[in-house]
Amino acid sequence: MKINIPGREELEIKNIVFDYNGTIAVDGKLIDNISKCINEFSNRLNFYVITADTYGSVETQLANTNCKIVKIPKNNQDISKLDFVKSLDSSTVLSVGNGRNDKLMLKETALGIAILQDEGLCSETLLSSDILVKSIFDVFAYLRDENRLIATLRN
Repeated sequence: MKINIPGREELEIKNIVFDYNGTIAVDGKLIDNISKCINEFSNRLNFYVITADTYGSVETQLANTNCKIVKIPKNNQDISKLDFVKSLDSSTVLSVGNGRNDKLMLKETALGIAILQDEGLCSETLLSSDILVKSIFDVFAYLRDENRLIATLRN
């Protein structure tokens, strides 16, 4: 997915990395229709869900979803997430998260999206992001119509 945004270098997004809780799940339960949305784009983009799996439910919840689950240790989650996006070539990654442990990942990637849903948003993470959205479905709207993204980020 190539996106030309006036005033910025061209973005070439190949990978999307979602935090799990607070981003695509609430209290360990996948938000309705997330699997459908990921599966819609999984033929064009690589999807990863990175989590310490606080509720122990990620594998069951994502069983029918075309994504790779990346489990990280409960300690130093921010560093684990940062290291993971770097391993993908962070210049090709769109990342989405809400927690303090997402701030380094959002800052490092080509496009970092902070999300404010039911579990809230860490202000440090907001300041490390390129965009703030009110719903995970706004991220999928950007994938469906890149003009929305261009309108938000252009000079």
